[in-house]
Amino acid sequence: MAFGAQLAVAMSDYGPLCVGIDPHPQLLQQWGLPDTPEGLASFGETVIEASARHAAAVKPNAAFFERHGARGVAALELILRRAREAELLTVLDAKRGDIGSTMAGYAQAFLTKGAPLECDALTVSPYLGFGSLQPAIDLAKTNGKGLFVLALTSNPEGAEVQHARAANGEAVAAGIVRQAAEHNVGETPMGSIGLVVGATVGTAVSDLGIGLDGLNGPILAPGVGAQGAGPAELSQVFGNSRRLVLVNQSRGVLREGPFVEKLRQAVISASGAAQSALQA
Repeated sequence: MAFGAQLAVAMSDYGPLCVGIDPHPQLLQQWGLPDTPEGLASFGETVIEASARHAAAVKPNAAFFERHGARGVAALELILRRAREAELLTVLDAKRGDIGSTMAGYAQAFLTKGAPLECDALTVSPYLGFGSLQPAIDLAKTNGKGLFVLALTSNPEGAEVQHARAANGEAVAAGIVRQAAEHNVGETPMGSIGLVVGATVGTAVSDLGIGLDGLNGPILAPGVGAQGAGPAELSQVFGNSRRLVLVNQSRGVLREGPFVEKLRQAVISASGAAQSALQA
């Protein structure tokens, strides 16, 4: 089954929540865990146990594991494997982007069945040109995997590139959305080439003439909850595309650890709140 179809089922069954696995040093300290590969592994396994059958997906952030070198990457491999065993979809937040054989190498590392770092979907950067993502798109489609393409992020620096306009007048972010949508045509219930669009970007979607309604793919939306976006912001940014939105939450949920049951209740609460906010 293609990733888009798997995600649609998971969102229907468990709600539109993606729980971040972001073991930054302060959070590890709060949980009483050491900032070591073993601490990262324990952190991630706890989040998976709390999220399984209560969230649509989890999103490990590769950077927090890679900073520990080979043993940290081994901990990430373990977390991805544990999630598969729990039948929990994984979105690996690695934001890879390159050209030619290098992009193909990234794709093989993360989107190949049986690879040590196999995930269900990968975040990628299109800012070497959307066409540079083709090796990842091809492999994702072959293996039933998904991509989340950075399109419109909420960091202030992002506007320098994403809001810029090409010679034909089209905003860069609008072009990314348009090209992603082309890969989802005819896919049901939705395609597997998604986007990352911040829930706190305000009027940027309408100001830049971005057509999210035609994407027919999932939209990973950071910025909900602790970062400020609620029902009004979700309506303003996503409009009629809210059914496609996968809400990413990290801090608002993870601060309830390290005990599994308390963390599980936070996941359940956040999933319900995301569902309500998107339907408001």
